[in-house]
Amino acid sequence: SPVIAMPPTEDTGAAADSRVPVTVLTGYLGSGKTTLLNHILTAQHGKRIAVIENEFGEVGVDDALVKQRFETTEDIFEMNNGCICCTVRGDLIRILSKLFRRRSSLDAIIIETTGLADPGPVAQTFFMDESIKEFARLDGIITLVDAKHFEQHLDEEKPEGVENEAVEQVAFADRLLLNKTDLVDEEELIRIEKRLREVNKYAPIVRCTKANVAVDQV
Repeated sequence: SPVIAMPPTEDTGAAADSRVPVTVLTGYLGSGKTTLLNHILTAQHGKRIAVIENEFGEVGVDDALVKQRFETTEDIFEMNNGCICCTVRGDLIRILSKLFRRRSSLDAIIIETTGLADPGPVAQTFFMDESIKEFARLDGIITLVDAKHFEQHLDEEKPEGVENEAVEQVAFADRLLLNKTDLVDEEELIRIEKRLREVNKYAPIVRCTKANVAVDQV
């Protein structure tokens, strides 16, 4: 009888893959990325996570939370909970290489994109660059959605030929964190989730307030 090839399950080979999993975090300005990153950098979750924030983010690392500053041209801080916070000044590949050269064992890396960025080029880094592919693998793209303002961003009229960033960010997502759910009622949430599904049929939608989600959801 003919052999029928089955599509691989999502976890195929993941157990044997020792590379550091990377999450790309995206979302419109004000969606709650800063709050989520602050939570990861301060909570006692027992994981060693490197957070790479873009230098246009609102996050200012509180000195009281910093255990050690590394003397480099980049801003790299070790936090009291063992996580590492980096600010990208230009080249993402350079900061990743610097992290890997330090040989500190990491459970995960989270890369924040700017509010107006298409996450695609950041994701491609992990397929295109041989030196990065050796140490890290793209685990997924998470998009934070501001329940209060999402529809306004979605319906924004753009000039011809200009992509709507809010649509792109939802379309690329492997998981959607629907944040600020306390600011809208259930009827609105159902309508927003329906509109999210029109753009992305498959990504799980996780409702949250104040970007408070378990680290395992990121």
